[in-house]
Amino acid sequence: MDPLGAITGLLVLCFFCLLFLATWRKRPGNGKLPPGPWSLPILGNALQLKTKDLTRTLNKLHEKYGPAFTLYFGSERVVMLHGYQAVKEALIDRGDEFVSRGKVPVIDKLIKGLGVIFSNGEQWKQLRRFALTTLRNFGMGKKSIEERIQEETQCLVEKLSSTQKMPFDPTFLLSCTVSNVICSIVFGNRYDYEDKKFLALIDKMDDNIHLLNSQWGQLYQLFPSLMDVLPGPHNQMAINFAALKEFISEELKKHEETLDPTSPRDFIDCFLIKMEQEKQNGKTEFHAENSVITTLDLFSGGTETTSTTLRYGLLILLKYPDIQEKVQEEIDHVIGRMRSPCMADRSQMPYTDAVVHEIQRFIALVPLGLPRAVSQDTPFGQYIIPKGTTVYPILSSVLHDSNEFPNPEQFNPGHFLNENGTFRKSNFFMPFSAGKRICLGEGLARMEIFLFLTTILQNFTLKPFTDPKEIDISPALSGLMNLPRPYQLCVLPR
Repeated sequence: MDPLGAITGLLVLCFFCLLFLATWRKRPGNGKLPPGPWSLPILGNALQLKTKDLTRTLNKLHEKYGPAFTLYFGSERVVMLHGYQAVKEALIDRGDEFVSRGKVPVIDKLIKGLGVIFSNGEQWKQLRRFALTTLRNFGMGKKSIEERIQEETQCLVEKLSSTQKMPFDPTFLLSCTVSNVICSIVFGNRYDYEDKKFLALIDKMDDNIHLLNSQWGQLYQLFPSLMDVLPGPHNQMAINFAALKEFISEELKKHEETLDPTSPRDFIDCFLIKMEQEKQNGKTEFHAENSVITTLDLFSGGTETTSTTLRYGLLILLKYPDIQEKVQEEIDHVIGRMRSPCMADRSQMPYTDAVVHEIQRFIALVPLGLPRAVSQDTPFGQYIIPKGTTVYPILSSVLHDSNEFPNPEQFNPGHFLNENGTFRKSNFFMPFSAGKRICLGEGLARMEIFLFLTTILQNFTLKPFTDPKEIDISPALSGLMNLPRPYQLCVLPR
């Protein structure tokens, strides 16, 4: 070997030794961090995390390391909390210590710490308080918003009837239907299902959700600095996001031109009024940038999660026609065919209520939960989670707890029924997370899922395009969210 080659080889060896030592120094083993598997320099635990079956991988790690364990997403250290007791302790019992939002690199790059979902500190507190108050003032959780949902269900019934028993993909129709409810609160109006601009926005939101949960999105979570400079479909997320921001900005401008401070029409009007009240406050969180991102948080958050839950729910009912038939029997008995379903019916419909809960439990829509972070060194059990560490409360581990829900990987409405057929509540039901950062729109989402699902089954029988036995209800993508596989169905008038 020539001297230059030997020196080069030695330098390369030293470089990798330094990387190894740097990673090793961050590992558990000093009695502080929760334990976890060995990770590689730069790659972290990327090779061990089988993203196509992440839940099973995390379950195995839990069996080996316990309810709290440490992983490395690339070079980023994260702590995973597995099981009801660990998740409850962090989110509910010690909510103040785990209230901060953790890192989601691709989203952090787009929103830059603004808005209400991914912000922290005083900004989050003020925006969340304002958003909750304003949404309630515009009917969230009240009879007025229930009537608005019922109006939208009739529009949905008309569109479903127009399919004339032909197979179709329900994705965009459900997205438009659900989105129109939050649009009526945020923008003060609904959009026609044929509105090209509205459909384009729904398409961009749907595209971003798919990209975020794809292999590209997961690679971005592991290696953000590298993915920032690499070409690929993940770059489309920024383009889609810019288009959504532009739409929101245009709506804000229209509202400014017609604003009557004495008579706010919707969420945007209220935010603009708050901005005017706070304009002399140099430290206010109510400024133009936050008006755009907070509005976008509500618009997108109020569309994608609920519409995806409904879309997944219809797929499950296609696979289990006997369950669909039992729901329809209960609908006919309690509601009949002559009036629209209402929330007051739910208490008299334990089986339907159980099916709705089981859909949300089974799909575990946000399997890892949105990440949290600790703002200081935080004792947890016999360990200490260091300041700044991102923490994932694995919601799927609670929703699929085998002691609370026997055979949790099977869809079974009996998980939420007592022996006498009455509805059974469970503290393990956490599809909206829990504690101080529980989903802002939980009440609205619960209402929408029940009313949309019962209205569809009141008016139509769902028929699959294939043999029910061949329908695969495992997720097509499983990242930040579990997304169902694409499918088509037919709706037959009852």
